[in-house]
Amino acid sequence: MLDLQRLRALHAVSVHGSVGAAASALGFTPSAVSQQIAKLERETRAVLLERAGRGVRLTPEAYQLVAVAEELLALVERAESELEERRGTPAGRLTIAAFASAARGLLPGVLADLAVRHPAMDARLSEVDPHLSVGMVAKGAVDMSVVHDWDIAPLPLPPGVEQVLIGEDRCTLLVPQGHPFAGRDSVRREDLGGERWVCQPPGRVCHEWLVRTLRTAGHEPEIVHQAEENPTMVALVAAGLGICLMPRLGRGPLPAGVVEVALDPTPVRRLYALWRTGAAQRPAIAETARALREHWLRLEDRRRDTPV
Repeated sequence: MLDLQRLRALHAVSVHGSVGAAASALGFTPSAVSQQIAKLERETRAVLLERAGRGVRLTPEAYQLVAVAEELLALVERAESELEERRGTPAGRLTIAAFASAARGLLPGVLADLAVRHPAMDARLSEVDPHLSVGMVAKGAVDMSVVHDWDIAPLPLPPGVEQVLIGEDRCTLLVPQGHPFAGRDSVRREDLGGERWVCQPPGRVCHEWLVRTLRTAGHEPEIVHQAEENPTMVALVAAGLGICLMPRLGRGPLPAGVVEVALDPTPVRRLYALWRTGAAQRPAIAETARALREHWLRLEDRRRDTPV
């Protein structure tokens, strides 16, 4: 008899790519996950993980079990959803993946609200890149994800995944105090040529948006500094080393020496909550989606009091 928890551990390794990442997602230690998989190997009399450099690689037998695990976990999820729906109140564990600025600027308030309103519900957050978290929802590795897309890069949804719009996050230019743009109400995209840019690395949506937008306006962007974290980008702008484009969500107060300027037309990214179709009737999903939208509207109200 195959043990569901051991299959869940193997499934998590396949989704997250390593034993350590799977352990973090499941809330276990890496040793506990390794022990679960070792027991599964003994039960199936098959090698499931092989060393690959510093990590591991799933064997063909492992992928066969992962496919079965996805089906079983989907059945368990449906049963849990139906029971929760019959009770009519949000309950049980709900795992949420969110990109960095949403995890910082939106989710803390949402999670605190859910904990007070629904003590029988155990919502847990992991910070994950949007392009990874979509697959995690589809495969059942998390219950919900908070993602974003831009007009130039719509986020495709796999079959069996539903979405709801949380809100739209506008982006602005951040420039050093004393920069020619600092005294202007707004800047048109055609005026951005010849600037030195601070930007996220290639492969990130913000980077691709900047490159495509400037090229469309007839400019080749000169990206002189690259950083993953928004605070690092802001610090580089404050030091007078370039300008950057940054969404407002999760940005935090700007330090002295940095001026926010509107870009005309304003770039906008859309935020969505995603979940699997089989979990759509689960009260915990519906309540979390409500809380996300409610807290987003509160953030919008505060932003109107401090316009660009």
